[in-house]
Amino acid sequence: MAAGYSPRRRNRRYIALVAVVVALFAGWSAVWYFAVRQAEVTMAGWRAREAKAGRDYACATQTFGGYPFRFEVNCEQPTAVFHALKPPVEIAAANILVAAQIYQPDLLISEVKGPLTIADQGKPPAMIADWTLLQTSVRGTPMAPERVALVFDEPGLDRVAGGTRQPLVRAKHVEIHGRIAEGSVTDNPVVEAALDFDDASLPGLHPAAAAPMDGEIVAMLRGLHDFSPKPWPVRFREIQAANGRIDITRARVQQGDILAVGSGALSLNANGRLEGQLRVTIAGLEQFLNKIGAQQLVQNSSAMDRVAGTLDRLMPGLGGLARQQAGQNISAGINLIGEPTTLEGRRAVTVPLRFSDGAVFLGPVPIGKTPALF
Repeated sequence: MAAGYSPRRRNRRYIALVAVVVALFAGWSAVWYFAVRQAEVTMAGWRAREAKAGRDYACATQTFGGYPFRFEVNCEQPTAVFHALKPPVEIAAANILVAAQIYQPDLLISEVKGPLTIADQGKPPAMIADWTLLQTSVRGTPMAPERVALVFDEPGLDRVAGGTRQPLVRAKHVEIHGRIAEGSVTDNPVVEAALDFDDASLPGLHPAAAAPMDGEIVAMLRGLHDFSPKPWPVRFREIQAANGRIDITRARVQQGDILAVGSGALSLNANGRLEGQLRVTIAGLEQFLNKIGAQQLVQNSSAMDRVAGTLDRLMPGLGGLARQQAGQNISAGINLIGEPTTLEGRRAVTVPLRFSDGAVFLGPVPIGKTPALF
């Protein structure tokens, strides 16, 4: 037998190979456990910094796992308390699992289990959200995100009043995506946000929004100084002071036979209310006006009150007649002032959707009012 193939030499090679594998395994294990300890230290430091800013984050229990090729943090019964809000607000969920591949540490994938509750600290929940699946992804780091995505399956949001849950939002599927399109987290970021939803309804907003809708909205938010954590009213006040705006670059919403697409720009005035205009093309205008009760909105508007009062002073009863005629001729009036066009092969009309100190007008028709953002 040749010397290179002697059993003794072959055994030594096997032993050396096993020794190398064991050494690699031990070294990899040491690196992984060292990284876990460093992650614990980093998270503790982040929580301490957030606590100084009035934001407390906690887990009932926290464990690390994912060995050998992932890092996982499992947080049972996570809570967040925002002391800067008056009164302080507490948000709680059932569980959060955050994971990152060891070869891609700048991509964090999370899965959140509901229900999620929102309440004044020490009080029963005022809002309850739940879903069958909620996954999030963050590209970058939690302190300096570059891209963020949230994906919901069958989400729902309820308001709780007197122990009774009132549905506000329901949907089959919702996706929210955000990215920094210009600037950086610390230097005048311009944020692009996209919202996609399927079979979404908002019964708590308006009866017309109770029927399922599909849609997508893409917007650019300009005017941020940075992306440091702060209450949204403070952030919106900064945007207003910097003459920032919200550019709606694309919007499409469909509800049954009603289809609307539009784009435009909105800003904030000194009262924290929306100003601006979107150019909206609507197919199924008459159905839409009927759904929102446009006739009653026009007949009961403050402008109509002034006109009717003036006419009644000239001739009693003339104001009531004017109200009736105004309500009956809304669709025809909008079609006259709008631009006839086609939308996906259907007859449509393009009209301005105006925001004036928070009041919303479709052409001349008042259709609602948005709340102040600060």
